[in-house]
Amino acid sequence: MPDAPDPLVLDLVEWVALEPRPYADVLDRWRTSCPRLTVWEDALDRGFVKRVPAAERGAQVIVTETGEKFLRDSGRALGRAFGRTRN
Repeated sequence: MPDAPDPLVLDLVEWVALEPRPYADVLDRWRTSCPRLTVWEDALDRGFVKRVPAAERGAQVIVTETGEKFLRDSGRALGRAFGRTRN
Protein backbone atom coordinates (compact mmCIF):
# COMPACT_ATOMS: atom_id res chain seq x y z
CA MET A 1 0.00 0.00 0.00
CA PRO A 2 1.43 3.42 -0.90
CA ASP A 3 2.25 6.03 1.72
CA ALA A 4 0.03 9.05 2.23
CA PRO A 5 0.94 12.00 0.01
CA ASP A 6 3.84 13.99 1.46
CA PRO A 7 1.86 17.28 1.53
CA LEU A 8 -0.62 15.75 3.98
CA VAL A 9 2.14 14.23 6.10
CA LEU A 10 3.88 17.61 6.06
CA ASP A 11 0.68 19.29 7.24
CA LEU A 12 0.42 16.89 10.17
CA VAL A 13 4.08 17.24 11.16
CA GLU A 14 3.90 21.03 10.87
CA TRP A 15 0.73 21.12 13.00
CA VAL A 16 2.38 19.04 15.73
CA ALA A 17 5.53 21.19 15.50
CA LEU A 18 3.57 24.24 16.61
CA GLU A 19 3.10 22.68 20.04
CA PRO A 20 2.85 19.21 21.56
CA ARG A 21 -0.62 17.85 20.89
CA PRO A 22 -2.69 15.52 23.05
CA TYR A 23 -2.64 12.05 21.52
CA ALA A 24 -6.45 11.90 21.50
CA ASP A 25 -6.62 15.18 19.54
CA VAL A 26 -4.14 13.92 16.95
CA LEU A 27 -6.11 10.72 16.42
CA ASP A 28 -9.38 12.63 16.31
CA ARG A 29 -8.10 14.95 13.58
CA TRP A 30 -5.72 12.75 11.58
CA ARG A 31 -6.61 9.09 11.91
CA THR A 32 -8.81 7.67 9.20
CA SER A 33 -10.31 4.30 8.41
CA CYS A 34 -9.57 4.78 4.72
CA PRO A 35 -6.84 2.29 3.80
CA ARG A 36 -5.52 4.65 1.11
CA LEU A 37 -5.15 7.70 3.36
CA THR A 38 -2.84 6.83 6.23
CA VAL A 39 -1.42 10.21 7.21
CA TRP A 40 -1.08 9.60 10.96
CA GLU A 41 0.25 6.08 10.49
CA ASP A 42 2.78 7.16 7.85
CA ALA A 43 4.10 10.06 9.95
CA LEU A 44 4.50 7.71 12.92
CA ASP A 45 6.03 4.86 10.88
CA ARG A 46 8.49 7.22 9.20
CA GLY A 47 9.62 8.52 12.59
CA PHE A 48 8.46 12.12 12.08
CA VAL A 49 6.34 12.18 15.24
CA LYS A 50 6.20 10.12 18.40
CA ARG A 51 3.90 9.57 21.35
CA VAL A 52 5.33 10.41 24.77
CA PRO A 53 3.84 10.23 28.25
CA ALA A 54 2.76 13.50 29.84
CA ALA A 55 1.97 13.10 33.52
CA GLU A 56 -0.90 15.52 33.89
CA ARG A 57 -2.29 15.53 30.36
CA GLY A 58 -2.02 11.94 29.25
CA ALA A 59 0.00 11.02 26.18
CA GLN A 60 1.28 13.79 23.94
CA VAL A 61 2.50 13.71 20.35
CA ILE A 62 5.70 15.58 19.55
CA VAL A 63 7.89 16.07 16.49
CA THR A 64 11.14 14.11 16.36
CA GLU A 65 14.49 15.25 15.01
CA THR A 66 13.67 13.30 11.85
CA GLY A 67 10.39 15.20 11.60
CA GLU A 68 12.22 18.51 12.03
CA LYS A 69 14.57 17.57 9.20
CA PHE A 70 11.61 16.54 7.03
CA LEU A 71 10.06 19.97 7.55
CA ARG A 72 13.31 21.81 6.84
CA ASP A 73 14.07 19.75 3.75
CA SER A 74 10.54 20.41 2.48
CA GLY A 75 10.81 24.16 3.00
CA ARG A 76 8.19 24.25 5.73
CA ALA A 77 8.37 26.68 8.63
CA LEU A 78 9.48 25.25 11.93
CA GLY A 79 7.05 25.46 14.82
CA ARG A 80 7.80 27.56 17.87
CA ALA A 81 8.15 24.43 20.00
CA PHE A 82 11.19 23.05 18.14
CA GLY A 83 14.12 22.19 20.28
CA ARG A 84 12.30 22.28 23.61
CA THR A 85 9.78 19.43 23.45
CA ARG A 86 11.82 16.52 22.11
CA ASN A 87 12.83 13.72 24.42
